[in-house]
Amino acid sequence: MTEKKLQHFYIAQEQSIYLLSHKDATKLKRWVQLCQEQLTQLGFHNIAMIGKGAYGFVFAGFDKLGNEVVFKFSRLTLPQHVQDRLGEEAEIQAELDHPHIPKVLQYLKIKRQNILKMTRAKGIDLEQLSFQCGPLAPEFIVKLALKIADILLYLRDSNAHFKGKPYVHGDVKPSNIVYDSATQNIELIDWGSAVIAQLDVNRQSTANNVMDLMSSDLQNTNARLGDVYFIGAEQLNGGLSSPRFDEQGFAATLYALASGQSCRYGHKVIIANSLGLPKTLANIITAMLDDELKIREQAGDYFFKNLHVLRNLVLAKQESLAKIKAIIPTWIKHSDIEVDTVVYGSRKSFLRESFDENSKERYELASVDDVQLEKYYKNYLIGMGDTEKAFIAAVSRLGNFPVVGGLAIRWEKKGVYIDSNLTMFDPHLERSFNSAVNNMVHLAQGIFRIGMFKSCLFNARATLHVEREHEDELFVAKPEQVIPFEVSDVPELDDITRLHSYFEDGKDPDEYLYLSDEIMAELAQLNLIHHTGCIIFEVLPKHLKIHSYLRLLNHDKKAEFTKLLANILALLPTINGHGISGFMKLPYKDTRFFEHINTMPEKYYPKNPKKS
Repeated sequence: MTEKKLQHFYIAQEQSIYLLSHKDATKLKRWVQLCQEQLTQLGFHNIAMIGKGAYGFVFAGFDKLGNEVVFKFSRLTLPQHVQDRLGEEAEIQAELDHPHIPKVLQYLKIKRQNILKMTRAKGIDLEQLSFQCGPLAPEFIVKLALKIADILLYLRDSNAHFKGKPYVHGDVKPSNIVYDSATQNIELIDWGSAVIAQLDVNRQSTANNVMDLMSSDLQNTNARLGDVYFIGAEQLNGGLSSPRFDEQGFAATLYALASGQSCRYGHKVIIANSLGLPKTLANIITAMLDDELKIREQAGDYFFKNLHVLRNLVLAKQESLAKIKAIIPTWIKHSDIEVDTVVYGSRKSFLRESFDENSKERYELASVDDVQLEKYYKNYLIGMGDTEKAFIAAVSRLGNFPVVGGLAIRWEKKGVYIDSNLTMFDPHLERSFNSAVNNMVHLAQGIFRIGMFKSCLFNARATLHVEREHEDELFVAKPEQVIPFEVSDVPELDDITRLHSYFEDGKDPDEYLYLSDEIMAELAQLNLIHHTGCIIFEVLPKHLKIHSYLRLLNHDKKAEFTKLLANILALLPTINGHGISGFMKLPYKDTRFFEHINTMPEKYYPKNPKKS
């Protein structure tokens, strides 16, 4: 059970290479180098890895004529039938002919390695644009809606395709839409979840002759899972594939980009009608994300039948990006240090609903034969309500910024108490970071239960790795290894009435490693010294990691602080078992209180932007 839970230690979707064991990191680097060498032998140059996901890795390079192309490699560690999906992806994508869909150039196999070669979409994916800017401008969202609609209309038009059937992309989300600011064009990428639709928008079979109808399987879905942060309920629960799937990804994408979030789940608290969008579009998105299937489908029909209304909206010529100020304390600093932020969250269990182990949701998720569920996406979300899922996603989003620090969020009957210490090291990202922090707070306000959530944000580049050959050996740190810490620019005197403590709220039910009494004694002494940060012990069978971000505030205690950290390293052989144990210390008590809310207040784009 512990091993299963350990898979979901990190909130982040993909582990930083700095968290891998030396062996695994070396293996990954060699594999990337091998891919680059293979592409060089095929005559390509300037090759670089540009992305990775559940199924594979993506490289970009230039051919002999100077054309930029993309190569998608399947992960060799996957079962063969899963690797073969790359061939299915190539086949479907090659059947599509649209200016906003990358063209397949070649599909080949080199030994066991499957490679898909295609044209490269120019620009930046919208998830990255969202991280750079925060919530995107309403004017941009309206234009984007029209551009995506053009692609979706093409996909659902049976007459546009050789096989006479609609297609489903199956994974419409911000990171799969690439935007070129120079031309304002978009391209829909990553067709790994694409299928030929089993049903059309009217829920009629797409079989177009008797033989086709007899051979079609309308008892089982051919759909792929897609990203559980963006797909709708029907796709998640194994419904027959339909263009309606992409309507859901479309609505979730617009909502996420307009609100500066990384998922669809916050829409019940941070409502689409609160985002400053034109009222027509806000109402459409709200209805498309509704719990009722009939309302969702009516909204989709209305949207496609009334595109002319959106085209005729009066919008400001200049996109409007309002300034955003964080509603809890944050610090924005310059730093030359490279930060690979990882978010560790504990006490997540109280966010889950009480539900039957054999509940419908668990059964349907577990029964989907898709590697993404186990390898890449968020099993720990099972059993949480939508707002709780959105809250966890909002905390996760903080990990995309160069930020360190900690959060302690306590829910009580009358509201939410938040203690925080967040320092972000890129002033250019301040608007986006402040937005992400505020979304997290608003979603916390929309959670009505009693409990505690704690989160530590640390730099993976500072993680210490201690490895052993066999499980019956002891973990022993190397003589040169030290637990790093910073010293504050200005010393802060201890004020015992304001200090936060490591141990103030007892043992964490979501942490499974019990440290030895000797180490706990050293931590207790460390706790008496005025500092801030976190230290987390993660123990795997042959690999111990010490994640930390520590900042000493009492300069007089530097020698003692250094000695205590050295003592902890010397006591690593006393650690038994597997699991995680983490400790967080905030510099002082500065608790902020927020009342509960049901939804954010409505806010719309002005009817006449010239007057506003």
